[in-house]
Amino acid sequence: MLTSLYGKSCKLKIVSKEKDINKGSVYENVVAQELYAHHYPLYYYNNKQKGELDFIIEHAGEILPIEVKSGKDYEKHSALDNILRIPEYGIKNAYVFANDNVKTRGQVSYFSIYMVMFLEEKSKIH
Repeated sequence: MLTSLYGKSCKLKIVSKEKDINKGSVYENVVAQELYAHHYPLYYYNNKQKGELDFIIEHAGEILPIEVKSGKDYEKHSALDNILRIPEYGIKNAYVFANDNVKTRGQVSYFSIYMVMFLEEKSKIH
């Protein structure tokens, strides 16, 4: 199901375990499925001047922008930085899911991609 909307060549690369595939869309799809499984409505942000964000959710009563990065330049996220600079939006924190360890730089927290499974509202934890 994960690859059903991808083109034939992308599907073949995934099942053949080729290393040169751009994993960005696969990672975004995984994060979307995980957020949806945790009952977060999925919102996308796109603005010509500010850029685009992969996901915007409401978490713990706050707006939480989420970026998903598959490459080594995961700390480069101009759209996210642009959004965080707008005081009227009131965004306190942002998450980036990537292939690295956990760390925080300013308002942005970085998590390993698999850790998206732990993102859920406290009221929903049993």
